Order: sequence, then structure tokens, then C-alpha cells
Amino acid sequence: MNKGKGRMAHYDWIVVGGGITGSALSYELVQQGFSVLLIEQHSTLQGGTRFGYGGLAYWSGTTELTRQLCAEGIERHRSLSQELDSDTQFRDGVLLLTIRSDSNPQTIARTYAQFAIPPRLVSVQDACELEPLIAPQAIAGALVVPHGRVNPEAVANAYARAFLRAGGTRHIAQVTELRRGDGLQITGVVCGSETFASANVAVCAGALSRSLLKAARIPVRLYFTHAELIETPPIDLRLQALVMPAETQRFEMEAAATAAEVDPLWDEPGHEPTAPILDAGVVQLVNGQLRIGQISRTLTDPTATIDAAESEAAMRRGITDVLPALETVPGTWHRCLVAFSHDRLPLIGAIPGVKGVHLFSGFSNPLVLVPPLASRFAAHAAGQRDEAIEQLSPGRWQMTHNAT
Repeated sequence: MNKGKGRMAHYDWIVVGGGITGSALSYELVQQGFSVLLIEQHSTLQGGTRFGYGGLAYWSGTTELTRQLCAEGIERHRSLSQELDSDTQFRDGVLLLTIRSDSNPQTIARTYAQFAIPPRLVSVQDACELEPLIAPQAIAGALVVPHGRVNPEAVANAYARAFLRAGGTRHIAQVTELRRGDGLQITGVVCGSETFASANVAVCAGALSRSLLKAARIPVRLYFTHAELIETPPIDLRLQALVMPAETQRFEMEAAATAAEVDPLWDEPGHEPTAPILDAGVVQLVNGQLRIGQISRTLTDPTATIDAAESEAAMRRGITDVLPALETVPGTWHRCLVAFSHDRLPLIGAIPGVKGVHLFSGFSNPLVLVPPLASRFAAHAAGQRDEAIEQLSPGRWQMTHNAT
């Protein structure tokens, strides 16, 4: 492909990033009849798609828009393996949200009342029946809610294979810059010595989307955490439920890290706008592997150094307080970058002020929302008006562009 000889291939769309967001969007764009080039820098997926927990929180919509999208998302996931002709490892399951022993269960339960499917408060005894490995002395009760599960890597690969079968083109390379035409217009991408032209570029590079767009003088309110976890090999020990804390700190941390006064820090390495947090939880994949986590850090340098041994010890302490049987399971520390927006809603659609560039990133609940929103985005690109896409437009940041 395009080695500098002959005429440059021109695509309707170039999608940057082949994780769950980019692979789903590429597939849906091809379904609408567009010519699409998907560019991914790794031959084997990395990042949030590789290390995700696979939860489908379709119960968690709190507005008319998010409730509708969550309902569409779980319906789509139930038939996605058949549509893509590849097993996504979809399973119906139960999410057990543990309540600390020093907390008031009724008070915690009330904080979940606004969700589309409010979790059900259960006693310590009932929680231990649902997950026998839980230490009863560690909790004051739990919240229980139906929760779908998939393997994120399997979903992304299923989309990518279906995309190729439908006539899409995939290229393994790192996008180093967005290609500018005359005026305020992006006309393709540059991958080192290679250049690819397109009418539209969709940036689905997750946490790296901000720096790629900033290099093209396009500011966006997109941020990232360093998410740390422990991954085990397949083990014989079996969990009955996905276990997470009911009192999570993630959304409060994200709100503090995106305040207007700290926003400029994200354009420089070496900063940490908020203190790290630990939300101790665990999920078991179909093959028996555990993913135990997680510590989240708002380090503005994507390659910042982290003390892996210290982090692993903290995560092990956190999870074994609730699930003592996991104290000695073998495992390896990993980290990945997870993108998020300033208001917990994804940034989807054309970026105002610059022609030809679009964003599809910043999902706080990615796996359940990506399939319906990728489909809606593609239909919108083909000329079908979509109020959801309009509501999620990056234009809602209300930032002044200096893209000149």
C-alpha cells in the first residue's frame, strides 16, 4: 500500500485506531458503502481493549439518551456473534457491588436509585450465597444487578474480521500526524514515510487521541487515566459473579482532573492533576483468567514511570480483604491507558472548526455503548440525521479553536 510510488489511494474514511471503537466504527462505515482504511499500530491489540474487564453495564443509564443507548447496546450484543460470524464470548451474568463493613447499606443503595435498573440491596448472607468466596466480615451487604459480559479483544477482532470480509482495508502502522490541506481541513494521515488520503478521518485512538489532535492544533477535552491491573493465567478457582466495590471513586477523580483550572496541565508531561485511587474488583474470563484491579492514575505523560511492585501489592491487599482466596493467585501487573471526557459522555462526531476530522472516543461505559453508537455514527455519516450523535458532538466543549 502507498509506498510513495504511483497514484495515492484515496478513501472515503480513514479510521485511526483498531481497538474496540475503531474496529466497530470501521465495520459500520463499510456497511454504509464507504471505502474505509483502518490503521492500527499494533499487530496484536494492546491498551484498554486488550486488558478490559468486558462488563456490559446496560443497567446504568441515567438519562433518556443513555438509557436508550444502553438498551440498544445489550440487544445488539445478544446477536453480535451471529452478525459478525465470530464468538464474542457474550454471557449474561451478575454484578455484585460490595459495600464496606463500615458503611450504611441503605445510604449506598440510594445513590444507585437513578439508574435504569437500580441494583437490588441484599444482606451479607445473600451476598455470600451469590459469591461464596466473599469474606462476610469484610462487607455490610451488597448490591446486585444483571450485567452482561464479553471478551473485549474477541469483540474487536470479530469486528475487524467482518470489516475485512466486507471489503475494508487494514494497515499496520503508527499514525504520526494528521495531513492538512488548504485552510481548516484534514485530508488524510501520515504514517512515517507513508501518506494516505481521505475525505474524512475518524480518530479512535483512545488516550492518544488528544496528543494526535493537539499536534494538528485541534484542542479537545479528552483525557486519560493509567489503569493498572493484575492478570492471572487460567486458574481452577471459579468466581460466581463479577465483584466490584459499590463505593467507587473513579467518577469523582475524573471530574476533579478535568476542571478548567487544571486542563492546561494535560498538554504537558510530568503532571498528576489528582491523587491515584484504588477501586478493588475482579472479573473472571471464560478461559478462567482473572483480571484484578484497579488503580487509576491521572498522569499526563502516557509513558510515565510507575512502581509496578508497589501497585501490585496495593491491589492484592485491596482484593484479598474481600476475597481472601485470591491472596496467592499467580499474576502479572499490567497497565493501559483509558480515555474519558469531561462530562462522562463520549465525544462523537465532527470536530467543529476543522473539516474532515471526527472523534469517536471518551467512553466511560464503552462496551455496551460502542456498538449502537458506531452504527448510528455511520448512518449519520451517510446522511441520516441522528439526535444522539448531535447530542454527543465534540462541539459541546465550547472551547475556542486556534486551528490556523
